[in-house]
Amino acid sequence: MTAVVATNETILVVGGGISGMTAALEAAETGKRVVLVEKRPYLGGRVSQLYKYFPKLCFPTCGLEINQRRAKQNPNLTILTMAEVTGLTGDKGNYRATVKLSPRYVNANCTACGDCAKAVTAEFDDEHNYGLGKRKGAYLPYRMAHPARYVLDPAIIGTPDAERAKAACRYDAIDLDMQEETIDFPCGAVIWATGWKPYDAAKIQPYGYDRFPNVITSVEFERMADPTGPTGGKLVRPSDGKEAKKVAFIQCAGSRDRNHLLHCSRICCMASFKQCTYVIDAFGTDARINVYYIDLRAIDRFEDFYQKVRANQNITFIKSKPASITQDKDGSPVVHGVDTEGYQRFAEPHDLVVLAIGMEPSVDPASFPVPIVLNREGFIETDSANGGVFAAGGAADALDVNRAVQHATGAALRAIQVVNSVARAEV
Repeated sequence: MTAVVATNETILVVGGGISGMTAALEAAETGKRVVLVEKRPYLGGRVSQLYKYFPKLCFPTCGLEINQRRAKQNPNLTILTMAEVTGLTGDKGNYRATVKLSPRYVNANCTACGDCAKAVTAEFDDEHNYGLGKRKGAYLPYRMAHPARYVLDPAIIGTPDAERAKAACRYDAIDLDMQEETIDFPCGAVIWATGWKPYDAAKIQPYGYDRFPNVITSVEFERMADPTGPTGGKLVRPSDGKEAKKVAFIQCAGSRDRNHLLHCSRICCMASFKQCTYVIDAFGTDARINVYYIDLRAIDRFEDFYQKVRANQNITFIKSKPASITQDKDGSPVVHGVDTEGYQRFAEPHDLVVLAIGMEPSVDPASFPVPIVLNREGFIETDSANGGVFAAGGAADALDVNRAVQHATGAALRAIQVVNSVARAEV
């Protein structure tokens, strides 16, 4: 059984993405005991699925490695992966959390050698690559996964593949008898950092995401550009593997729309500008890029980056919310719409269309363990009615990584204040 040492001065952090890691580490490094719960088999969240940050075009691996090192070195931090909070009772300063732990079927003896993956044959859609590629039934979620421990897909348990994985392991790390566990422990404050999820592009019917293979989302394009991703960093058409030299980026795909997401996610423009550089880097002067937009938002320090991208002669900005996408006989997606600056209709074919989809909060009000105040977009509001539950990062608003980290630090401070008041009351 998994044991957690906790008191009502413990802070529970739900979600192990960049916001959850930040909040947990900041609190733990002040001396507070912290339990970090993450439903995936690893920490890092959406940031681990990025190729580069904007505007400096640096790699997230550096920051992730630093946070992982901080986590490994801090004795105040308990990390539970493949775990979900299923219950929370009590009130501010005196909660009791119930957490469900799903079996990993791999214990702490794992050295991440990969022999189990070589032994199994079953393959599944790779969640880390948004289903663009396949992974084995025994897998390391991605190369920098923390904890650096393989996972067995529950679908292979009870099959010959599971036995092959166990036989291949030289370290007795495969435990096919692992069972689901439920644990409960006290805590004084909760930081909800469950992040965001990409809006379902299939709901935007006129754009044909679920019908045309060469219409993809911005998060999928990000994985495609990564050399560790499903195409080895090659920008190609999913339909036939041909180089995607002419690319359309459609902004506000499902955002600022009463039929989809009401809000602006703030990051989409900058993410598309960043991805324009991927196409330029790949194809140079052969690249042809059209950016279709309603408005362009690049505030503060991002303005210089936007101007640099806009000055590139291979990139054309077209003020338009495209009406629809069709597909020609060669499988090329054709973008239809009206240029609202010249009021001219267009039907422009491309090798690839990238939908800049918005950030939807991962907060599920129906399954939230305690009453919580949400705004109309579904993000957690800052409200005294939430008691000792505080939102961090993407659970609170659509934020870029930098602002999410700042927000998480603030949430950690508020949670520390709560458990400090508990400590003072007990003196």
